[in-house]
Amino acid sequence: MKLTDKIYIAGHTGLVGSAIYRQLSSDGFINLITRTHKELELTDQAQTQLFFKKERPNHVILAAAKVGGIYANNTYPADFIYENLMVEANVIYSSYLSNVDRLLFLGSSCIYPKSIKQPMKETALLTNVLESTNEPYAISKIAGIKLCESYNRQYNTDFRSVMPTNLYGPNDNYHPENSHVIPALIRKIHEAKEKNIEEVIIWGSGNARREFLYVEDLADAAIYLLKLDKKIYQKQSLDMLSHINIGSGVDISIRSLALTIKKIVGYKGQLSFDLTRPDGPARKLLDVSRLSSMGWNYKVSLEKGLEKTYKWYLKNN
Repeated sequence: MKLTDKIYIAGHTGLVGSAIYRQLSSDGFINLITRTHKELELTDQAQTQLFFKKERPNHVILAAAKVGGIYANNTYPADFIYENLMVEANVIYSSYLSNVDRLLFLGSSCIYPKSIKQPMKETALLTNVLESTNEPYAISKIAGIKLCESYNRQYNTDFRSVMPTNLYGPNDNYHPENSHVIPALIRKIHEAKEKNIEEVIIWGSGNARREFLYVEDLADAAIYLLKLDKKIYQKQSLDMLSHINIGSGVDISIRSLALTIKKIVGYKGQLSFDLTRPDGPARKLLDVSRLSSMGWNYKVSLEKGLEKTYKWYLKNN
């Protein structure tokens, strides 16, 4: 990859896309192409193809997606599967038509079955049923992986897929109902501190374990994998017919996570857990041995990442 290559970042305003944009800029890439949702509707095939025909990017990073936590996935299942399928299909197909050199598709660890051996290896894909709370979203992400695989098989394209663990950091979504666990906890605990509320109620038992990765680490890993020579990448990714996990390889209980955030925020009240609310899978931890063998490991600890994230939240909310 050359610093003058045209790189289109789909979803550059979101949590993942903005981190990748910052990293690429920091690395010296000077030809970054972006479009806001209002400027380009990626669910529209004609608009997407016209954009690619005009811009002719050398590389594409597909970070655009409709995302959310358990509540959002349960409330808007049709929106989650439809919008993500359409965006993936249009961007990947347009990349093929425009002879894009490399494409990096970002998925999610929810692609794996709910009842499989932990930590989850890449080979666990499609070996059992999915978690019901986010099945539509997971199916859309699996379809994205298979689209990349299929174009590689049939047309010898270089479309790469990576599956990040749960992410957090600057530009996250702090919506009170539709956000993921870390931004939801930060907002809830911060507001309780500000309003002198004595108790914060958290969904579930607190016993479920989750893995988290600071989004700047994800951006670093994604660009690292995108830059790798095709032969090196193929050797470690099942001949380019599959995907690579990105994570820390370390998990934590939701209870411990909440207590850590409570400490960082400086909240003195009580944390209570609502057992009538779903926990989701008991544990979700990625096997990152393949990524480690390719020379990349995470750098930002969870507590340090949470401190950075809370500082960003205070400045921007």
